[in-house]
Amino acid sequence: MSNSEKQKVEGQVVEALPNTTFKVLLNDGKEILAYLAGKMRLHYIKVMPGDKVAIELSPDGDKGRIVRRL
Repeated sequence: MSNSEKQKVEGQVVEALPNTTFKVLLNDGKEILAYLAGKMRLHYIKVMPGDKVAIELSPDGDKGRIVRRL
């Protein structure tokens, strides 16, 4: 699946979990589990509860990858 096919949404980090995973509340009210993208780990970009983030959703829509902090 290419980057253009992945659905991008925005949300707010609700809770930080171990291993750079987060609970994120999407703008549509759905809460998902998201992990930090590799480039964000590589450049030590910190994500904390309360931050607004951009997420690429998985095809099933239950999980996502945080690709940008807004």
